[in-house]
Amino acid sequence: MPILENPEHQTRWYFKYFLGKLHQNYVGIDSEKNPYFMSIVSQDSGSKCMPLYRVMLFRKQGTYAFYGLFVWRSVMKAPPELTLPLPVGWGAQKLALPYNPQQKLTVKQILPNFALMDASKSPKEVFSADIQKDLLLLEEQEGSVNFKFGVVYMKAGQKMDDEMLSNEDGSADFDEFMALLGEKIRLKDWERYRGGLDVKGDMTGKYSVYTLYEGHEIMFHVSTMLPFSRDNRQQVERKRHIGNDIVNIIFVDEDSSGEETEFNPNNIKSQFTHVFAVVTRRSRKYRLAVYCDETVPPFGPTLPNPPEFEDPAVFRDFLLVKLINGEKATFQTPTFSRKRERTLEMLIKDLYEEYVHDNKMNRPITFIGIEACVDLLRGFKQLAVSHLMHEANPKLASALHVQHKDQQSFQHALPIFTQNPTSVEAQSVGG
Repeated sequence: MPILENPEHQTRWYFKYFLGKLHQNYVGIDSEKNPYFMSIVSQDSGSKCMPLYRVMLFRKQGTYAFYGLFVWRSVMKAPPELTLPLPVGWGAQKLALPYNPQQKLTVKQILPNFALMDASKSPKEVFSADIQKDLLLLEEQEGSVNFKFGVVYMKAGQKMDDEMLSNEDGSADFDEFMALLGEKIRLKDWERYRGGLDVKGDMTGKYSVYTLYEGHEIMFHVSTMLPFSRDNRQQVERKRHIGNDIVNIIFVDEDSSGEETEFNPNNIKSQFTHVFAVVTRRSRKYRLAVYCDETVPPFGPTLPNPPEFEDPAVFRDFLLVKLINGEKATFQTPTFSRKRERTLEMLIKDLYEEYVHDNKMNRPITFIGIEACVDLLRGFKQLAVSHLMHEANPKLASALHVQHKDQQSFQHALPIFTQNPTSVEAQSVGG
């Protein structure tokens, strides 16, 4: 069974442990004059009858998560270095803090134990109900929980993206492949994850393909289902969605002669797509190759050698996990990391101004339930991703590399491609 990587990015601590529960939210300024938000929730730790605290800190550098029993350090013998913070994406950190049942621990006492910042000024508690949805927005910046992937149908002999995006219909093999990926759904009045597609007036087509995998909602932007224009060779309406997807599937429909059609990622004019999963079908087997920008770190699962799958269900599991892991890996690239930090800095500063200077601190708080926040999450995620796309607009490196299984020369790869020596992937199409 292929494994989804980096599970901490899908934990959503605030959503899972704080939302709808009695907890405290604070806003403050660190020693570098940067604003931050902090949330604290306590729960019974069980038989020990001591409170288990979970703390989240939202800073421009990222989101930090801590959990542990507030007990005497001398008893736990916790080394000082244990208090160094780690971002959520690198694993939540467990640590021990002083605890005295006769004396309430204050927020000002908590901060120094985390070794985070100068706590000479205590943060101020926020009572406004709006803080919950705003912190959900900040948490969404740490990585995707739901995903949107582009799917492009490529006929035999086609090379450029304008040609591929001008295909009005797919073949029977393509239709069978899409049925394998997910369920064909009617977009109008669709109430689940929509992946940026219009669900009111059929502005982005009438139908799409959707699936739910291991708790992740996935919407596929299918080229043949998005609006087609006979007057626009570049198919801007289709490219607007597919070109802004981090991961694209390219389904190569080879002709009956058996002549191979090579896919060249440099022919795709997108400044945002970093990973291409190229799928072909031969003799009732699915064959897969993965191309990615050279800045994307290696990600699993490892392709078999040869990269062929006889069982469609096995292939589906493998492909979906590969796509999800590929998008997560892309978020760790320097380009996305820098843009994410800038986005977080902007959002946190705006929220600080809103709560501190606009006097939203003391509005009555009501806790949002899980059901009520689902629509909020969808809207906020779309807003944040749109900002990232607007700001980032990263250029793909001229040399894309193909991840493959061994370190031998890649005979069928174009000269501009370079292999990743740390990667363990299979051969390219035609290998």
